[in-house]
Amino acid sequence: MPVPEIIFPADPLNPRRPDPHFAWEARMLRELGGGHHLVDHDALLAGRAEEAVRRVPQDSGPLWYRGWMLPSARYADFAAALTARGGNLLTSAPGYAAAHELPGWYDVFEGSTPASAWIPSDGPVVPGPQELAEAAARLGGRGPAIVKDYVKSRKHEWHEACYVPELADLAAVGRVVERFVELQGEFLAGGVVLRRYEEFEGAPTGTDDGNGPGGATGHGGGAGRNGRGDAAGHDGPGGEAGQSGAAGAAGAERVGGDAPGTGGRAVEARVWWLDGRPVLVGPHPDAPRQAVEPDLADVQTLVRRLGCRFVTTDLASRADGSGWRVVEVGDGQVSDLPRGIDASGLLASLLAARRAAPRERATPGS
Repeated sequence: MPVPEIIFPADPLNPRRPDPHFAWEARMLRELGGGHHLVDHDALLAGRAEEAVRRVPQDSGPLWYRGWMLPSARYADFAAALTARGGNLLTSAPGYAAAHELPGWYDVFEGSTPASAWIPSDGPVVPGPQELAEAAARLGGRGPAIVKDYVKSRKHEWHEACYVPELADLAAVGRVVERFVELQGEFLAGGVVLRRYEEFEGAPTGTDDGNGPGGATGHGGGAGRNGRGDAAGHDGPGGEAGQSGAAGAAGAERVGGDAPGTGGRAVEARVWWLDGRPVLVGPHPDAPRQAVEPDLADVQTLVRRLGCRFVTTDLASRADGSGWRVVEVGDGQVSDLPRGIDASGLLASLLAARRAAPRERATPGS
């Protein structure tokens, strides 16, 4: 059985080398005896998938992707272009969409994650007042919430484009949503989401090394390269600092005893799952020096029910002590690794993955 290889985005300035953000992963992969190929991420985003994969050899066999976030439609093109060359992405296009976009995973995790309501759109369209009122009503019509799209929020524009103090104030909801859509622009993913605000346990004063208020983090949580969205995903790389672009998706905010909506950094764990098994547990990339020990018993059942091969879950502990909550779910191929973590076990697990995938849900949200 062929050993899977990994595709990384190429460096835009030197297309024969991996993008600098992923160069250390490529080096570690080589040390483990694994092989990698390069893809033109800009061409993928532009809809030129055949051109993007021209450096991937014919008949390359089973493949994983580790790179910048892709819209679900572009990922489907990517998978089809590789198939035409005799390659096989081990995460299918439906599997990617199910883990990457909130409507794809929400029904499985409902009750273990902040309550959410969403309004689909085709492009950066501001929902009408009636649509927003109905979405707010689905969350009970009162209390604080955050605004995001199917993948990420604008946590760094907290008060103007993320946090809604009171859902009953529909005029305020409309202003925040309008500003969010304006800032996301062409990178708005799927539609607008209203997500119930929850209070999470915060880092002790002086230990916060994340960005943005209230522990808002994204799967995929982090800005994407050149403003295009997550990289390796739920901060896509999820939540990495130093890149320009939209902030990572947030589940719920507020930590550490501050007044609601004013700041703080939630203590979050990012857990990497392969075929329903946790293969790496560490801090969120926004706060890589925080110690985390999440309870995974209930989450593992949900991850297995989702049925996607390679996913991440961002977990945070409720401030009231009632347990761990799922802040975000993301596709593991486009979720960032925290700085300084030993990813050798994760990469070795990807190399050892069996070729046949478990059953994946046929469509997102099904």
